[in-house]
This record gives sequence, C-alpha cells and structure tokens, in this order.
Amino acid sequence: MREPLLSIFRATCKALAPLIMTLPVGSSAQTDLADAQVPFLTVRNATGTDDPADRFGGERSDLSAGRCRVREVDLQGLSPLADAVPAFLREEFLRVDDVARSDAVSILDDLEATATAAPAIYVHGYYISFEKGCRRAVLFQENARLSGRFLWFSWPSDGSLALYTHDEADLYWSVPDLADSIIELDRRFGSGVVDVVGHSLGARGVVLALYEVANRRPDIRLDEIVLLAPDMDFAIFQRMLPRISPIAENITVYVTTGDRPLAVSAQLHGYPRLGEAGNAVETLAGVDVIDLSDLPADSPTGHLYHIYSDEVGDDLDQLLNGGLHAAERRNLVQTGSNMWSLRQFRGENDD
Repeated sequence: MREPLLSIFRATCKALAPLIMTLPVGSSAQTDLADAQVPFLTVRNATGTDDPADRFGGERSDLSAGRCRVREVDLQGLSPLADAVPAFLREEFLRVDDVARSDAVSILDDLEATATAAPAIYVHGYYISFEKGCRRAVLFQENARLSGRFLWFSWPSDGSLALYTHDEADLYWSVPDLADSIIELDRRFGSGVVDVVGHSLGARGVVLALYEVANRRPDIRLDEIVLLAPDMDFAIFQRMLPRISPIAENITVYVTTGDRPLAVSAQLHGYPRLGEAGNAVETLAGVDVIDLSDLPADSPTGHLYHIYSDEVGDDLDQLLNGGLHAAERRNLVQTGSNMWSLRQFRGENDD
C-alpha cells in the first residue's frame, strides 16, 4: 500500500495506528474491488506522460475529451480496517487506472447514443488536480446516481491549496468553453432537459457560464441548475439571477453552516458566500435553497457533502433523476418561503 494512504490512516485513526503498523503492505498484485468511469471534457493541458493520473496538468489548453477510469484497490490485510474508517476517507482507496483520450465530438456522440437520459454536466471546484477530479467525479456520480448520464467538465485547477487566486483566474478563463459545452448539449439533447451542476468555485463558474449563455442564446432552456456549496459572492448572485433564471426550469442552491472553506473564502473576499447558511435567501426569487445544517458532519471541512452524504445523494437523485421539486421530496422540511431543511434518514425504530 502506498505511503500517503498509511499517513492518512495514522493521522485520522490514531487509536488504530498500532494495528495498522503490524499489517502487511499491499503489493502490485492488488485486485479490483470495483471500477467506474466518467466521460469528461477538459481545457487542461495534455502532459504526454504515460501515468494515467498525470495525463492532464494544470495549464490552459484547447478543449479535449476522454474517459477516466477509476478503480477501488484491494488493501488485502487492511480491508477490514478500511470498513471501519470514516466515509470521507473512501476517496483515498481509489486510483486512476486509465485515461482514454478522445475528442469532444466523439465523447458527445457516444453520450448521445448511450445516455439513459439527457446528461448532467458537472463542474468541480478549487484545489482539484486532474487525478483528484477523476476520483471525486466518480464518487459524485455514484452518490447522486447519475451513472449513464454524467459528464465531467474539468478546468485547469492547479490542485494546490496555496494557489486559490490562480485557480480563480483559470476558472474565469474557462467560462467560454463551459458556455459552449452547455449550448452544444442543449443542441444535441433538446430544450429543457440538460442539467448543470457545480461545486464550490465550480458553481461560480456555472453561474458565469449561464450568464454568458443567456446573453448569447436567450431562447435556450435548461432543466435543473444545481449549485453545491457555491463559493460565490451572495450579492453578486442576487444581481445575476434575473438574467439566468429565465433559461432554467429550476435553480437549487445547497447551503450549510460549518463549511470551513467557504468561511475562509468569505474572509478573503470580504463578503458572504452563497453556500453559507444565514443569507437572505428569501430575496432569491424562484430559487430553492436546501439547508444541510441539521445533518451530521460528513467530513472535517463540511464542504464535500455532495460526495459523502447519503442524504444529499438521495436528495439529488430525487431532484435530477426523479424531477421532483423541493415540496415533493422526502426528508425535506420547509422552513421558509423558499428554504427547506434536509433531515437525516430516519431509522426503523424512529418515531
């Protein structure tokens, strides 16, 4: 087993550390427990390396595409221990196994021929290398039950915690390509059926791209727009909303308290983030706001609920696959004119 994984176990499972140190290290003969793949569009640079995990870098480039395959590795002697660690460590058991490069036309042709429904295009956030993005895209696809209709858009994040402002610049640079991709999906699959989903800084990119789409194609109609933990100035979203809401069937924003990255971003920018609970969401006409503050913490940062929370995955499944509005979905309790609180799953013995 690789040293980074051992270090994670040591840091997060201190009580089990002595046991970990006595177990054998995995070998190259590891077997697949499961594997999954996601089609992607990217404006990252191709590195030319043979290592699938490093096939694309953090520099800007022309639009290209492909499929990313991720496998869950067999930890052999550590497998029982893997079942006991927190859910948010599951990502560390995934490895990028293969990246098959292609062109955007071929990937969209295949999606058009095989998709179980119109696609949901997903945009990742800050501090996401290509390798990390592949792993998290697979987890999100699984948690929201989007397999068969999922498309990942990867912009050239550097994957470095210290390069937030650099990532912001690369996100802005990528907006025209994201807008082009959304328009092309609408052209291929038809009006009112394409879903657009963004997480964190990627949600800001989604809003900016939709603003451009609305300017270029005011007649376009998309289905669900979903903003997960959006790292965007709340007041700026307020001002842009009247332009983008006419091109969407429905807009849903997920918010919570205790989101540490958004708290840091609010300090950095000097204004509240859209994904933080406590904003005047009743001013967001036509937007459903889902407050996750009553759910148990899914990770140390409180920022990755879209891939680690079963309740959020179930709610997204009802929204994106079932087409249900907030008032129709289970586990949601209305707490305001346009706000709902998502509650924890109830056990068999709960009243």
